[in-house]
Amino acid sequence: MPFAFRQHLPSLLASAVIGGVIGWGGVQLIKPSAPEDPLAAPIATASTSGAAPAIAYAPQAIGAPVEEFGRPFVTNLNVFDLDQDGLLDVLYCESSTNTVRWIRQATRDVFVEHIIGEDIAGPANVWAADLYGNGRLDVLVASMGQIMPNNDRIGAVVVLENLDNQRFQPRVLLENTARVTDVRAANFSGHTDGRLDLVVGQFGYDQGETQWMKNEGDWRFTARRVNAQSGCVHTPIADFDGDGRPDFAALITQEWEEVHLFTNQGDDTFAESILWGSTNEDFGSSGMKVHDLNQDGRPDLIVSNGDGFDYSVRGPRPWHGLQWLRNDGAGKFTYQRIGYMGGAYAPSPADLDGDGDIDLISVSGFGDWSNPATPALIAWLNDGTETFTPVTVARTPIQLITADTGDFDGDGIPELVTGGFHGFPPYENMSSITLWRRQ
Repeated sequence: MPFAFRQHLPSLLASAVIGGVIGWGGVQLIKPSAPEDPLAAPIATASTSGAAPAIAYAPQAIGAPVEEFGRPFVTNLNVFDLDQDGLLDVLYCESSTNTVRWIRQATRDVFVEHIIGEDIAGPANVWAADLYGNGRLDVLVASMGQIMPNNDRIGAVVVLENLDNQRFQPRVLLENTARVTDVRAANFSGHTDGRLDLVVGQFGYDQGETQWMKNEGDWRFTARRVNAQSGCVHTPIADFDGDGRPDFAALITQEWEEVHLFTNQGDDTFAESILWGSTNEDFGSSGMKVHDLNQDGRPDLIVSNGDGFDYSVRGPRPWHGLQWLRNDGAGKFTYQRIGYMGGAYAPSPADLDGDGDIDLISVSGFGDWSNPATPALIAWLNDGTETFTPVTVARTPIQLITADTGDFDGDGIPELVTGGFHGFPPYENMSSITLWRRQ
């Protein structure tokens, strides 16, 4: 789920300390400092001295055209080799048609789209995993029931069981629950037969939760709640503490604006801690991905904030941008501001310039679209010293809220993939799925 509709509840944290540091439950909550005038100079605040290095991409529309949707509502996309033929594909959710779609790379650079899931209400996130160790990737779908704000228990966890890499059988594993925004899979319980469990993020509205679902076999799962806060949007999985067991993190928005860590204790329980939180209740957390950004062997977290769905006047805010939660080991993470981008979403890692360092991309869902110079897609180039230089890749198409990276043509240079969500004006410069090739 790449976006969030937040309710504005009174925030004691924000009103008590503005721009400062407070203690809460032994965890330090820090409000990041914003650039002085980010709306006037959207990317200069993160730049190093001197001219930005050149990097350029050419767009290619793939999959169903914009005209098929009228106004595409691409809520999420991810890159997988779904049929495991050695060629990367794209999985995505399109919520105006309530469909899950597979853009298959049939042969090198030839893309064919298939609708593999229909009548899935408000699909918000899609992932792929082999839930039963049979060698085929199943498709996990987070169903919100309705994308727009709603407090009813209309969410569901849906799995499209991969029967033969051509046919997918829908299975509803959880329903009549708070709106579901993310579903991921891992062997949390130590199964020895290939079974995978699930972690489920549920935004809800003012009644959400985070839970994991133990795989009991034969498509039976037992749900166990680990957090009762509303606003969970992303639940990436990694072995964060290096003990050989998978853990998971949760990005919790609403008035909380926190990143939580759930450490696997090895007995079907998880120890919860708060890694970081903002005192700004309008921080607008919009995305989180896991990657070892500094390549020290420990998985880090990259967080974007740029959500603007719940404002009467939508657009960028001075505090929007990207941040890095660097995993220092022993359960400690260090916050580092990467840079400003108005309406930032979908931070995605890749070595874009081939220098061996991990760079990032990000997209904007809520830029100042009245200004034609506003970046819609930015590459953040890592100089190897943990400093990132932003380079504007594209200013159109606009209103992008989901992205991923992958080497589609096998030349060792990663391509970028973006998806457009056109729920608000201006209804121009639209896209559905775009593949970006480096020039």
